[in-house]
Amino acid sequence: MKILLVEDHEVFAAVVIEQFLAGHDVTHVRTVAEARAVDPASFDVALVDFDLPDGKGDAVVLWLRGTRADLKIVATSSHQPGNEALRRAGADAVCAKADFAELPSVLERFTAE
Repeated sequence: MKILLVEDHEVFAAVVIEQFLAGHDVTHVRTVAEARAVDPASFDVALVDFDLPDGKGDAVVLWLRGTRADLKIVATSSHQPGNEALRRAGADAVCAKADFAELPSVLERFTAE
């Protein structure tokens, strides 16, 4: 699976990629601007954090939805209000950072659809 990971915390992103996404092709970006610079057609799934250095992740979700409506998007904020904002913007699922052990099963649901 080709995954876009929008996450500004380098160490957390590295751990997620190593522990939960090792079998996938992951592109990691850190900002709203970097996310907007990629081609959404290149990905099967986007994992989007809410608090980013240059804005909020809901702007990324809205942009992805406007560019590619069928892309699966997972909200990955560490706090509930951030995940709720990402869902309102169009995220298909939530996997809070505290629950990242569940990430593989969230991704499996997308491949089963």
